[in-house]
Amino acid sequence: MGTVYKIICIGLLALQLAGCATGSYVFNRGAFCEDVAVRNGFTKELITTDRFTLLAYRRFVEKGKPVVIYIEGDGLAWESRSRLSGDPTPKDPLVIELASIDPAPNVAYLARPGQYNLSGASPCDPSYWSDKRYSEEVIASMNEAIEYLKKRSGAGNIDVVGYSGGAAIGVLIASRRGDVASLRTVAGNLDPDAVNRYNNVSPLKGSLNPIDFVPKVSRIPQRHFASASDSVIPISITESFAEKIGDQRYESITIVKGTDHTTGWQRAWSSLINVPLYKRDSSAKQDAE
Repeated sequence: MGTVYKIICIGLLALQLAGCATGSYVFNRGAFCEDVAVRNGFTKELITTDRFTLLAYRRFVEKGKPVVIYIEGDGLAWESRSRLSGDPTPKDPLVIELASIDPAPNVAYLARPGQYNLSGASPCDPSYWSDKRYSEEVIASMNEAIEYLKKRSGAGNIDVVGYSGGAAIGVLIASRRGDVASLRTVAGNLDPDAVNRYNNVSPLKGSLNPIDFVPKVSRIPQRHFASASDSVIPISITESFAEKIGDQRYESITIVKGTDHTTGWQRAWSSLINVPLYKRDSSAKQDAE
């Protein structure tokens, strides 16, 4: 009996020790993001807008240089096809990792409404990470936060990078600004209505659709990174967006091997950020190995 008791105690101790190392990650997904940010020289910022308080991380080195804004994806918006998540904070720190790889002098990461409550961001109605995730209220708030970051860096222009649903946000923000020097998307949800039809889920009510705003972004230099193995957002979505901007030969698209919707992007990113941007009148198709 004593031996069994000792084994149980040792087992519990091991779990407790593991909890010291990883418990904050299990119960606070924001710890993943913060760990990556701090290790790579980013400073945490809570930006209060008219409607939401949003989490941001920034690494500003040269005041006045353009600032690259990385926009987080939808995160854990749904726990299953029928069950809405109680916390849309991403499980994976993919986007902050991409930001940390970027060698630009001024880089910022911006989370979405409802994400990172445990890190100080404000809670909000779950509709803002479900049906209204791309609503006018969300876009206005994100745009307000980006304006704050731009002023904080002293930048004249911004470069936008959006992952998954963050790509939708990026396009919608770029459509209303005159200072976006470039637009990059990674596994981007560039047409939420079409993506939802593809995945056989209900359309978003109360959200804007970035593909409806193509005329306002078609002249912005851009690059869209997609994966042939993406089971969430098929390449046809990216191709449709390219056609809308006047890119009939899909020269704005880079198909990245060794990736799917969530994996492989960090490994490739240091090369991908050097892929030339597509400009409507002249470009060359790029394929990344």
